[in-house]
Order: sequence, then structure tokens, then C-alpha cells
Amino acid sequence: MSISLNPPQIEAVRYVDGPLLVLAGAGSGKTRVITHKIAHLITKCGYAAKHVAAITFTNKAAREMQERVTAMARDKKAIQDLTISTFHALGVKILRAEAAHLGLKPRFSILDADDAFTLLSQIIGSVDKQAVRRAQWQISAWKNALVSPEQAVSLAADERQMAAARAYGNYDLTLRAYQAVDFDDLILLPVRLFSDDAKTLARWQDKLRYFLVDEYQDTNGAQYRLLRLLSADAGRFTAVGDDDQAIYAWRGANVENLAMLQTDYPRLKVIKLEQNYRSTVRILRAANTLIANNPKLFEKRLWSDLGTGEIAQVTPMRDEEHEAESVVMRLVAHKLHNNARFSDYAILYRGNHQARVFEQHLRNQRIPYRLSGGQSFFDRVEIKDISAYLRLIANVDDDPAFIRAVTTPRRGIGPQTLETLGTYAGERNVSMFEAAYEMGLSERLKAAPLAALRTFCDFINRMAERADGEPAGAVLGDLLKAVDYQPYLSDSLEPRDAEKRWENVQRFAGWLSDRATAEDKTLLELTQTLALMNMLEGREDASDAVSLSTIHAAKGLEFPCVFLVGAEENVLPHRESVDAGKIDEERRLMYVAITRAKQQLFVSHCLKRRRGKEWETCEPSRFIAEMGADNVQVSGEKRDPAASHAAGTANLAALKALLSTKQQDR
Repeated sequence: MSISLNPPQIEAVRYVDGPLLVLAGAGSGKTRVITHKIAHLITKCGYAAKHVAAITFTNKAAREMQERVTAMARDKKAIQDLTISTFHALGVKILRAEAAHLGLKPRFSILDADDAFTLLSQIIGSVDKQAVRRAQWQISAWKNALVSPEQAVSLAADERQMAAARAYGNYDLTLRAYQAVDFDDLILLPVRLFSDDAKTLARWQDKLRYFLVDEYQDTNGAQYRLLRLLSADAGRFTAVGDDDQAIYAWRGANVENLAMLQTDYPRLKVIKLEQNYRSTVRILRAANTLIANNPKLFEKRLWSDLGTGEIAQVTPMRDEEHEAESVVMRLVAHKLHNNARFSDYAILYRGNHQARVFEQHLRNQRIPYRLSGGQSFFDRVEIKDISAYLRLIANVDDDPAFIRAVTTPRRGIGPQTLETLGTYAGERNVSMFEAAYEMGLSERLKAAPLAALRTFCDFINRMAERADGEPAGAVLGDLLKAVDYQPYLSDSLEPRDAEKRWENVQRFAGWLSDRATAEDKTLLELTQTLALMNMLEGREDASDAVSLSTIHAAKGLEFPCVFLVGAEENVLPHRESVDAGKIDEERRLMYVAITRAKQQLFVSHCLKRRRGKEWETCEPSRFIAEMGADNVQVSGEKRDPAASHAAGTANLAALKALLSTKQQDR
């Protein structure tokens, strides 16, 4: 163990005598600590794998952790029952096992954010997307704070919040009628269950006896409460986090949860990981100097033995076009000079809207790039169409899935038929699927549409029987053929678009089939977790391409060379954060951006930006000065003659290489 871990890491792995907080700075090897501690708990401390749970925030992080633990294990069977999952996946596991206690069927549906938005807009009765989105965010905030609909009404501070509180109550009732939950419910409902049912809580405390929690600074109130309940008063956990990287307050995360640990667990031991294995000394000096301007929950200072490295370069630009053109040309020259790959480079920015101009200049130079935050594979229309069928097969009470499936493709069931069915189902307080079989419906619908409805429902019932036992691939293949989805695409789209969408559907079906085989699961078992999945579980694109990313999306990643663009007041820090007095989190965001760089950091800011039809003068971000005058080199300032000569030689060599490459291409 001592060969691969430093002394603080070893201490963190071996300490199991009480609650432990590991303050893990950027690039300090926290995943290594967690995976080694899992092995230590199982091989040295007598914990069975089924009693250990490692919890993180993304599917990608959970998968990487699983791969590392598997690679370390000598006995693969000994870790088969280990729980490594996201918070939400753990919530699904609990709800599936305890559904009866909560009035849910084991095959309840999970609505993604888009489905929840559609449902809420219907409840509010508004086509104002901004108003619906505000209500959705408010309801999510209440759920994350464990506030019930009744409590929300009493807490509402103004008419807008009161309207959201009323919508919250109706939304909650509608979800229950659909036998559905949203993402927030995956944490909220287990907390309510464990708070009200001591026997059920004790059973789960016995089932999961030790917790390792990654990115603890990103937990919200409900997640903190869930872990507090499960880990019991003894504090059987290791929490790994970094208050300097708390950048998700806008989605409910509460960095104060780190401080709360000291209050709730007086015996809490704190171990700091300050050695950085990613960046050079100069990059870390800039990061440390910057973050020292924030109030500290815990004092911590990163250090590295990876060499002094290059000083951070800060360059003023005329405007966005000049910035994008200069960054792309500098990137090309740097790549040629260092014989690097395009995937060694990242262009980071505060908001997605900043990407467009960089995309244009990268395309102009025929430079491949990868854009983060693009449409998820599971958000594509064709995938949501097929997912609706799968959701309905798993849960016939899922009315949103019913409406989408029964109308895609259309099969003699029009809007008037659905309106009649929906009205009748509402009067009877049953799902639309169940209402289709009731005798009373025949008094309101003509024979042809009624027969079409029941034919569709019979088909869903037959597929549900098959999906519960037959191989997923065979069931999916027959499903796609039976609903005539490929002909539907061909009839409604241009040939090229239809072919592309059908390829995506086949890719989706093949992936589900492979996953079912690998995990020995039925199609029904996989369907319930579809809403939790990202594009092919966040599989990495192995192509050689520049990464274009928001700083938020880049957290957890690292690149040899980072271009941080748009470092201006009202951009980074963002204008709204400045107005709201939330400078500390913006500073942490800058800190995260700096510490993505391993060897070289380039920072740029514009002297003016176009706001609508007007030009606006821009000021450099205050964070540039806070990096420290000794830690940055601003373009135009005097430099050491030797450094200037070296830079000139390097640029000349890069130019020659570029010209040579172009000659070879001719």
C-alpha cells in the first residue's frame, strides 16, 4: 500500500474507528483513496462486500470506480455484491425494494426533467416556458430541502411562490396517480420512509454498514439527511470532499454540509490530501493565491513535485472574434511545437453561449472538436418514442408514456378519442390504460376507436409478459417490428433523416440488449432506470478532438493545456452572481478552471463585447489579479530576454512545421 499511496492517503484508508472527512484537493488522488479503502474494508476489516456502499454523483464516476475496484480485486467473486452507484441509483434500489410501503408498484416510472416539465406545464395551464421552469426549480428546491407541499404553502413568500406551492401539491398527486416519481423523489421518498419507519431503517442500516461518499461538498439537504439516517449515529462513513470546489449551489448543493459534519459528529476525524498529482507548481500557486480570497471552512494548500512548469499566460483580446481566432491559432502552434494531440487541449468558458464563435473558427481550420453539454442520446425524439413503449410495458399507469406510445405512430386513435378517454379516466380516478378496458367507456366512444384502443392495450400486455422473461434483444426486435416504427420514420421524414434516426433506434436496442445480457437483467428491470442514464452511460469519445466545455462540465477532468476564455467582469464572475453577492462560488469556479490544467494555462479576456446591437466595454475579471502578479504573465508586459528568445524560437519552429505540413498536404 505504501508504494502507491502517500502517508495522508494511507491514514485515510486505514482509519475506520469513526466518522471520517477526507479533504481532497484538486488532483490529490481521492478516487485512489476510495478504491483502496473499499479493498481495505473487505480484506482487512471483515466487511462483506454486500455491506459496503460507495456513492458518487455521476454514472461515469461510479463506473470508473467499479473498474478500479475490479482491477484491484484478487477474488472477483468477493466484490460481486458491492454497491457502487450514484445517489439516485441508490434511491431507485431502495424504492424498488420498499415500494409497497410508499404506495408504489415495484415497476413505478421515473420521469426525466423534460417529462416532469410537460406534466407541470399542464398542471399550471401555462405556455410560458420561463414561468413553468421557475416553478419546476422552486418545487425541486423544496423537495431537496425536504419541504412538503403543505409546508410549501405556509413558507411561500410571495404570489409567485404561492402559485408554485399550489402546483407542487397537484403535481405530487398527479405523480402518484401515474405511479411515477421524479429525480428529486428518488432521495426524498427514502428519507420520508426511513424517518417514519424505524424497522425499515434498521433493516437498511444492517444491509449497508459502511459508506464512502465522493464529492461530499455537492450534496443537498435531502442527500445529507439520507446518509445521516443510513450511517446511523456511529457515523460509519468516509466522506470525501473539497469546499474549494463547491460550484453547484445553483442546483441545490450546500457546501455547509461539510461544516455540518463537525456538528453532527463530534468525533469526526479530518484528514487533508494536499499533494497534487496533476499540475505543475506555477499553476497551483495561481490557484492557491486565488482561492485564498475566499473564507475557509478548512485551511488547505495544494503542492506538487511535478516541476515548476510554465507561467500562466493572460492575453487581452479586442473582441470575441479576435479572441476565438487567436486562441485557435495559438492552439495549433502549441500542438505542432509540442507534437501533441488535439485531445490534449480544452477551451473552457462560463456559459454555453460562448462556444459558438470558437466552433466557427475550429471548423474554419478543420480542427476536430468535442462539445460538452450537447443533446443527450436519450433526449433524442426517436429514443424517447421507443422509451415510451418500454415505460408503458413496465407500468401501465404511466399516462404520459401511454399518450406518447399510442400516438407514435398513430393507429386510428386521434386527439378527440384521447380527450374522451382522459376525461373518463379522470372521472373514474384510474389510468388511461385501465379506463380503456372499462365497460363505461363504450358508451362514450364509437366502436372503431374503442377497438383500436383495446387492440393497442392488448399488444402492450402481451409484450409485458414477454419482457418479464424472454431475452431483451428478441423482445425489442419484435416490438420495433410490430409498431412499424421504421416505416413511420420513412413516411414522415426526409430519407436521410429517417435513416439516421433508425440507426439511432437500432443502436439503442443493441445497447439495451448487450447490457441486459451483461447484467443478467430482463428488459423490464432495465427500463426502470432508463431515465437515470446518460448517453451510453457517459462512454468516453476516444477520438482525437479539442474539448469545448463549460467549466461546470469540465469538473473532474484534466488536460495538459487549458485555454480559459472570457475572463471578464460580468462573465466570470457572472453578472447575476455579482448582483446576488455570490462571488465566493464564482471564485471557486475560477479555481476549478485553473486546476484542470496540467502543464499550461492560457487565460484571455475581451476589451469589448457586443450586447445586442451595442458594443460594451469590458473589464478584466477580478480573478486574474487575484491569481497573483508573480503567477501570471500578461501579454505586452516586459519579459526576461532569454524567455523572449526561447518563445520566438519556439514560434518560428512551429511556423516551419505548419508550413511543412501544408506542403505535404498539397
